[in-house]
Amino acid sequence: MMLVLGVWAFVRALLVNSAAVSLENVVLRHQLAVLQRSVGRPRLRRRDRIFWVGLSQLWAGWRASLLIVQPATVLAWHRQGFQLYWRWKSRCRSAGRPPLDLELRTLIRRMARENPTWGRRRIQAELRFLGYEVAGLTVAKYMRRLLTRPSAPWRTFLEAHIRDIVAVDFFVVPTLTFHLLFGFLILRHDRRELVHVNVTDHPTAAWAAQQLVESFPEETAPKYLLRDRDAIYDDVFARRMKGLGMSEILIAPRAPWQNPFAGASSSRFDGNASIRSS
Repeated sequence: MMLVLGVWAFVRALLVNSAAVSLENVVLRHQLAVLQRSVGRPRLRRRDRIFWVGLSQLWAGWRASLLIVQPATVLAWHRQGFQLYWRWKSRCRSAGRPPLDLELRTLIRRMARENPTWGRRRIQAELRFLGYEVAGLTVAKYMRRLLTRPSAPWRTFLEAHIRDIVAVDFFVVPTLTFHLLFGFLILRHDRRELVHVNVTDHPTAAWAAQQLVESFPEETAPKYLLRDRDAIYDDVFARRMKGLGMSEILIAPRAPWQNPFAGASSSRFDGNASIRSS
């Protein structure tokens, strides 16, 4: 209805002289002002909002003629419409592969449980023999392999040789002048005793090897040295360590549960070192 009235007003403006249109405009605005004083808040329907949102995109001077609501309200309607549109575009749809039957999922899990050495390709081949065509990634999804835990031999080794193991590690100490100092510590495993600690601004393999010599003089070195896979421990460090009669033990790649536990002590020591260095 409002759209029809708007079109009718536009046609009249083209046919009637400008003076009559201006007077009619003044009369309508006066009646609208009286209505605003009488009604606290007009009730607008959804089509009214759509009309003003569309008009705001087509007419540059729509703000000056808007009286019943604030221009910010029309902009908020526009944002809400934008949000509703993209919510509709992003609605959940039934896409992708259809889910497998419960019987087939149970069969895949049973085959994986009863044959631990079978991978997804072997199970896929066995299913093909039974007349089921299932993608390899789908088989892997429903296999439910258990996560591997730390191996028993590693724990057994630590418990058997804990008195003969020391761990080495580096840590970083920031100073007040925004420089970095590198700390090196040696830790005994049996009593978590801090054997040696030193700090340098330029760590090298030769410097780290010298810390071992200063820490274990006169054949007092333990049997095993546990460390991570930092590149600073090169051939120079390895030769000096073997000269002291120590055997090097490296933690496995990406195996935090094999951490030599010097990292936790270095982080605690790092806080105290940061306070002292600043």
